[in-house]
Amino acid sequence: MGKVQRVLITGVTGFAGSHLADYINKLGGIEVFGTVRPRSSTENIESPVTLLQCDLTDPQSVAKAISRSMPDILFHLAAQSFVPMSFVAPSMTMQANLQGTLNILEAVRQACPETVVHFAGTSEEYGQVYEGELPIVETQPLRPMSQYAASKIAGDYLCQQYARTYNMPIAISRAFNHSGPRRGSMFATSNFALQIALIEAGRQEPVICVGNLDTRRDFSDVRDVVRAYWQLANAGLSTEPYNICSEQDVSIKAMLELLLSYTNIEPTIRTDPSRMRPSDVPVLRGSSTKIHAAIAWQPIIPLSMTLESLLDYWRDKVKAGRR
Repeated sequence: MGKVQRVLITGVTGFAGSHLADYINKLGGIEVFGTVRPRSSTENIESPVTLLQCDLTDPQSVAKAISRSMPDILFHLAAQSFVPMSFVAPSMTMQANLQGTLNILEAVRQACPETVVHFAGTSEEYGQVYEGELPIVETQPLRPMSQYAASKIAGDYLCQQYARTYNMPIAISRAFNHSGPRRGSMFATSNFALQIALIEAGRQEPVICVGNLDTRRDFSDVRDVVRAYWQLANAGLSTEPYNICSEQDVSIKAMLELLLSYTNIEPTIRTDPSRMRPSDVPVLRGSSTKIHAAIAWQPIIPLSMTLESLLDYWRDKVKAGRR
């Protein structure tokens, strides 16, 4: 494929989507489109994006967005991605994540089957992993522990099927945890950072509410992750999934302690039962051997910088009265 001129990002107003738009715009010479729901906030978008109103669960709405943008590459990032919500709203999660993916694939197949589709999968697909199975490789059995994970497995497999059946160029990634500025406040590390910023500003008592601090996760910076998305989509890779990870696991407790090292407050840590999941994956640590061999990608932003920039992001929001 020649120089990419048009890119469509579903979920462009979200965390990774907005950072991906920033990355692509910095490359220059590419027109960026993004899908947006009528009530979605656009505050995360900081670089030029042509926004297209689109309900991904509506096939006609999706077909219209594809026809309007006719992308060379489509990054499918939109999803109901908050794991606890999937336990509360499993039907909505499956509708958004699986039906939305099916609608995207069908619209592309009918309008522009040469378009490269990048499906953003997740390490949550691996689910229950035992110590002897670490680090996790892409051939690891998938044992989902949430409806969110199950919905992403279904989307992952659907993409593999479309790639094989219709010979469509579909890149599939399984990103492990990633954080950084603009991360939604419902996610653990971002919520900790927000609570710290509120305490510093005198707007919250010096108590940080937490869920399960014992789980261990493989974290990367979102800006490294979207760089991997771009490289995978442009490498001519199709059908098989690729892990995006740091190959290091760290406990959520250690992440909280690192965030606290950037402040002078000494809060009480209080466990909130409402923040505990019905089931949780104890540890996720990935292997990046496959992606490194394919595109020589590796993370370059240290975790300390990721968390410090996340905390500064929430400090700015709190100071501006936007939280």
